[in-house]
Amino acid sequence: MRTVKRILGLTLIATAMLFSINASAQETTQTKPKPEYLHHWRLGYGLNGGIPLKNVYDFSLGADARLQYDFTTKTSLAATTGYTHLFSPGDDAGFIPAKLGFKAFLGDQIYALGEAGGAFGTTKELGNSFLWAPGVGIATKHIDISLRYENYSEYNTGQISLRLAYGYKI
Repeated sequence: MRTVKRILGLTLIATAMLFSINASAQETTQTKPKPEYLHHWRLGYGLNGGIPLKNVYDFSLGADARLQYDFTTKTSLAATTGYTHLFSPGDDAGFIPAKLGFKAFLGDQIYALGEAGGAFGTTKELGNSFLWAPGVGIATKHIDISLRYENYSEYNTGQISLRLAYGYKI
């Protein structure tokens, strides 16, 4: 009788071990590994409004297009161009910015962006200038709102600018 109880006990333990191994094997096969991040391009169109920091101009308005290549989910390379018009009581002025930049996300939606390039004057008041622009922003799947400082070395001014944009994957 003792031998039968031992065999029955060992059979129950072996059966329990088989069921537990089978259950854990099913759990691991159901958990799929996350796919690797796929690099992709984004395109965004924005409207800009700014306040120049020197009294030469009263305010600025502009529009831009930004092409962005995402290296990872947190870092991107950006190329931006458009048109900005500086308004003044005397002569207005306008320029076309051409900038390259690097965007790094600090969280899920908040990012820092640094851009540098040239500003090419479209009116007789402005020539060409070096342009650099650090900024911060919030981006969702389609909406991008950023605040930046732009400095134009040859225009005797800089500005604080707000950009509202719509973007999408291409």
